[in-house]
Amino acid sequence: MKKLRILIADDHSMIRQGLAAIIEERSNWELCGQAENGRQAVELSLKLHPDLVVLDITMPELNGLDAARKIRAALPRVQILIQTMHESDALTQEVLSSGARGYLLKSDAPQMLSQAIEALAAGRTFFTPKISDLVMKSLEGEGSPAPRGEEPRSRLTPRERELVQLLAEGKSNKESADVLGISLNTVETHRKNVMSKLRLRSASDLVRYAIRNNLIQP
Repeated sequence: MKKLRILIADDHSMIRQGLAAIIEERSNWELCGQAENGRQAVELSLKLHPDLVVLDITMPELNGLDAARKIRAALPRVQILIQTMHESDALTQEVLSSGARGYLLKSDAPQMLSQAIEALAAGRTFFTPKISDLVMKSLEGEGSPAPRGEEPRSRLTPRERELVQLLAEGKSNKESADVLGISLNTVETHRKNVMSKLRLRSASDLVRYAIRNNLIQP
């Protein structure tokens, strides 16, 4: 019987070790790779072709949601499980729009990771209980509205979101250009567009936006 090949991505080594221990307990599962940031998760997925990828949302260089979009675009059959500390109606919608079919809170991972992986491997969705409640309330019209003044991530292109994260992490325009493989002029153009779209005035505003939208940790 073919083993389920799983790749995990989280920037905290202790969390990766915990996930790996759970996965390696199962004889029909294989841990085929580990990544410590979103960009590495995409690269390893393209190289290793896993059946399922477990992604943290808040990772350096490329967040889990944008990593999920890149992986799904290149490998449509890969199942993606998002793992995060955060919970909200808006984030749930972001997870679903990224192409992920599972949403697991880190606090539930020790008890529910196996259940979540089994569900996705069988072609089903999986939502941690608190998120299931949020989804049901949203469907029933009881979900809480997004905070006033919050800028939707959908205003930005995928490349602009990547750049926002890199700049908010403290990288210079030149360093961001090197990471993204684009010219310095292109980075400067993207940066101007981002500041205009989001009506931001300073680097501090950019950092606050990134924190508010779970692109980086405070």
